[in-house]
Amino acid sequence: MILAASTGERPLSLRELAEIDVDRLRGVGEQRRRALSEFGIESVLDLLTHYPRRWIDRTNQMRISDAEVGTEVLLVVEVRSVEERTVRNRRKMVTAKVGDGSGQISLVFFNQPWRARQLETVKSVAVHGRLEEYRGFRQMTNPLVDPIGDRTGRIVPIYPQSEKVRLSTWEIGGLVEQALRRCEPRGIDDPVPIEYLERLGLIDRFAAIRAIHTPTSMAEAQDARRRLAFDELLRVQLALVRRKRELEAASRGVEHIVDGELIGRFFSSLPFPLTGAQRRAIAEISSDLALPRPMHRLLQGDVGAGKTLVAVATLLVAVQGGHQGALMAPTEVLAEQHHSGITGLLGDLRVPDPDNLFGDRPLRIELLTNRVGGQERRDVLAGLADRSVDLVIGTHALIQEGVDFASLGAVVVDEQHRFGVEQRAALRDKASERMPDVLVMTATPIPRTAAMTVYGDLDVSVLDELPPGRTPIVTRWAAGPMSEPQVWEQVRAEVGDGRQAYVVCPLITESENLEVASAEETHERLVSTDLSSLRVGLLHGRMAQADKEEAMNSFRSGELDVLVATTVIEVGVDVPNATVMVVLDADRFGIAQLHQLRGRVGRGEHASTCWLVTGEADGPNPRIEALVASTDGFELAEVDLDLRGEGTLMSTAQKGRSDLRLASLRRDRELVAEARDVAFSIVDAQSDGDDAAPLFDEVSLLLSEDDEAFLTKS
Repeated sequence: MILAASTGERPLSLRELAEIDVDRLRGVGEQRRRALSEFGIESVLDLLTHYPRRWIDRTNQMRISDAEVGTEVLLVVEVRSVEERTVRNRRKMVTAKVGDGSGQISLVFFNQPWRARQLETVKSVAVHGRLEEYRGFRQMTNPLVDPIGDRTGRIVPIYPQSEKVRLSTWEIGGLVEQALRRCEPRGIDDPVPIEYLERLGLIDRFAAIRAIHTPTSMAEAQDARRRLAFDELLRVQLALVRRKRELEAASRGVEHIVDGELIGRFFSSLPFPLTGAQRRAIAEISSDLALPRPMHRLLQGDVGAGKTLVAVATLLVAVQGGHQGALMAPTEVLAEQHHSGITGLLGDLRVPDPDNLFGDRPLRIELLTNRVGGQERRDVLAGLADRSVDLVIGTHALIQEGVDFASLGAVVVDEQHRFGVEQRAALRDKASERMPDVLVMTATPIPRTAAMTVYGDLDVSVLDELPPGRTPIVTRWAAGPMSEPQVWEQVRAEVGDGRQAYVVCPLITESENLEVASAEETHERLVSTDLSSLRVGLLHGRMAQADKEEAMNSFRSGELDVLVATTVIEVGVDVPNATVMVVLDADRFGIAQLHQLRGRVGRGEHASTCWLVTGEADGPNPRIEALVASTDGFELAEVDLDLRGEGTLMSTAQKGRSDLRLASLRRDRELVAEARDVAFSIVDAQSDGDDAAPLFDEVSLLLSEDDEAFLTKS
């Protein structure tokens, strides 16, 4: 049997452990094998990576006689009796008498009838909770309970358990210990080069696997978790970095001239200085553009941080080398707004042209969306094909069939969170010989370490500084109907001073299932009550395109004072005169979405306010409180990650348990960056791929092809 192999053989690889069925362990018959299968444990590798969810440090346990009422304590006690009865409202109550030789307390559980079955079958349990006094007797209500059997070790691992599977934590622990003993003669292979382990202070892999299951101290358990979390992150980063290098090797890029005369003219024409963050991002992008391999870079910028200017500078580098630039936006409204804004920003900028009689020529910028038709469309398509169009701004229709570029040199993709391999292939088809450089922009800041994983095959530039002159936005929380009058009073006051306001609702029409404000109902109510003296418009996604345009244009031109809308205004609406944002049922929105909505105001010279209106406040609301406290999108992104969890990496799921078993993008921010650095070193050091073959074998073993494909569609 492989597990019992003699010493002197090479250590066991993870693939070998994955090929050993768990029924090779003593005590695993058909019934227990089925129970293990419910946990996803089919092989010895599955068992060894079924990590404890926590540990009980019995050196910190208290005796009942020493525990004080009103404090949270950990007690290891003997179960003496269990009683189940029905109380008011037909609820079940389970009461257990427990003791430890120094005293006795009661454990009381409401609406947890399964506790009776759990406690009747165990001898010793660890309980953690607040000690209370009720009618002269001490008790804990709904404490955490971990059955620990007769295990006497100082650090007791507690494994994930399920009610439908009768498999106790100490049974799992016993099987793990047996597997570890039988691995001992050969050990477990550690393919991570020793120099990286020493540099990062990481322990050997087999020592880590032993220590996470049978630690002698809590510090040892944490050292083990850190090492095994690093392995998880390294595998993800190896998949991403290898894909990035393969893309770069397979594609010939355009070697741009990054300090030409056109760029100099553009920067000289700006009526304001660049921020330090803009200068840094432009330098990072320029260094990519100068290389012969295609750029794949993510530009993260908070609302109003000046991403468009960086994007324009990127596109102009392509133009000054005789190539073309394209900016793709997710909606026609945003494409039109970009076209208008960029045309205004570039003004009368002229392109140096030695073949021109006057030494230069006008810069030609065009718009291409589905709304551009007829002769105008034919002119734009012809201009792209014969290179007379320098910059084109449009939707994803730009990369569809029938649109041909003479020499596409750079592409900026705005607000497209997943610009994947399909779109890159389409771009490659648009290029004659060389792959254009790609810059992906997002105004939804995510923590840098999360960006390294979610956008792992893109390099990341960050705009974390607002340009001077942006007016700060004051955010206020209005909780409950009693707070609403002051909200509408400020709206009326701002309109009286010549300003405008948005009112955002989460739904279009009323819903019987959700008691939240709807745009249509809110519009009717405000027109007849609080805002009856004002000109109030309505905008939502189900309106006809012409009606949407009319509403938006009326608001832009000042014909409307207030626009009641759904989140259709979240991206791309720019009305500098709007100074109040009212978000109804704000607790129905996430932090990132509320931050985006708030960014629709504060775009002009006047001070702006964002009101977050919720139901009655019956306790703290960390999301709303975070938005009131900070306007920094990156700080809010960290808060959001902490509150919401990182979800899964290998699918589109946004909530739930992460598919990283130990690593956390929240807790292990530093480890993510270190794993990425190591992945680059390993991939770049490969000559024929043999040196790192065991590591890449683990990547293919533990990340499916679908997982890798999803990761690399950033």
